[in-house]
Amino acid sequence: MFYRLSEQYRYFVRDLIVNLQALALVMERRGYLVSCYTCGEEAESASLMVSMGGGAMMRFLVSDQGIVWTEIYDDSELVRIEGAEAIAKLQELADLIKQGLLEPDSPLPSSLSFL
Repeated sequence: MFYRLSEQYRYFVRDLIVNLQALALVMERRGYLVSCYTCGEEAESASLMVSMGGGAMMRFLVSDQGIVWTEIYDDSELVRIEGAEAIAKLQELADLIKQGLLEPDSPLPSSLSFL
C-alpha cells in the first residue's frame, strides 16, 4: 500500500512541475519577471519565483519532500504556507493571471496574499 502511495505522490509532483513550467511560460509572455527551474535528472523538484515589484516576490517550491508557497519582501520571508493550501494559492494566482486581473509588477491582491 505505501509503495503505491509513494508512486502516486511522485506522479503528482511530476504533474505539478509540468503545470508550473506552463504557468511560468504564460507569465513570461505576459511580461512578468519569472523564473522556473527544475532539479534532478527526471525533474524531481521545481521552483517558481515571481517578482511582484517593489521588492516583493512569491516563491513556490515542489518536491517529493513537500510543497511550499512563500511570500518574500526585501529578502525576508514574510509568509510561508505548505501542502494543499499552497496549491490553492497557486491556483488563485493562475486564475488571476488567466483572467487578466493581475498585472506585472503589481502587488499580490489581498485575496491572494496573507500580508
